[in-house]
Amino acid sequence: MMTLDSQTSVPKSSVQLIAFDFDGVICDGLLEYFQTAWQAYCEVFQSANGESLQEPPKGLAEKFYPLRPVVETGWEMPVLIQALVQGAEADQILASWPAIALPYLEAAGVTKAQSVRALDGVRDRQIKSDLQSWLKLHRFYPGILEKLDELLKGDIPVYIISTKEGRFIQALLSQSGVTFPAERIIGKEAKQPKYETLRQLKNQHQAANIWFVEDRLPALKAVTQQNDLTETQLFLADWGYNLATDREIARQDSRIHLLSLDQVVQKFDQWFDK
Repeated sequence: MMTLDSQTSVPKSSVQLIAFDFDGVICDGLLEYFQTAWQAYCEVFQSANGESLQEPPKGLAEKFYPLRPVVETGWEMPVLIQALVQGAEADQILASWPAIALPYLEAAGVTKAQSVRALDGVRDRQIKSDLQSWLKLHRFYPGILEKLDELLKGDIPVYIISTKEGRFIQALLSQSGVTFPAERIIGKEAKQPKYETLRQLKNQHQAANIWFVEDRLPALKAVTQQNDLTETQLFLADWGYNLATDREIARQDSRIHLLSLDQVVQKFDQWFDK
């Protein structure tokens, strides 16, 4: 029997297209994030700091990992390292990261473009020189690859929408054994907000009822502000790069469903809040 979502009056079983974020939803790349961010930091920030460190200071990685949820796009990763090296406290970063990130760039005379070029350059060199070591820094969340494979064999179009470069996503998935169509991986190169990508997919597939799984609350909140995407079902992945405060806000938001790793590998009717 078809049921209705009491908050949106959209039939839960009528999903027409499903889209997943990548980092923090499909793949846990925290180890790679830190190593890549550190090397990019060394390239663009060390000269400005008057430093020449080759190895990260003891304890820096442990400070970086819990702060990963504040990072929205790649240019911020070396900047987060810079902030920590300069002595910023975790509470300050969590409370006001978007506001304090740019001043760290400006103080060092570094641009967003320089930061992201350094980051992508580090990744490209790692992949070319030692692909297996780079791949080993990534871990797929339990059951996710099997779920993707199952969905790809079905009739519902499946997409990945990410702020990570599509070529990096393709490399990880192909090595994992999942044959994911390259044209359905929409990465940073799209140069547009995720809600705009959802809008394009809605029009392209004539799909009103899109399901979008994302681990960043601000990305989901941005979708809720789009009047033409009100039928989109939004899921916050509670296993991803988000904070307890994000998950509590999601629980109070009628448009957003908090989704667990146990739920996502189940049938669709198990995805909704109990």
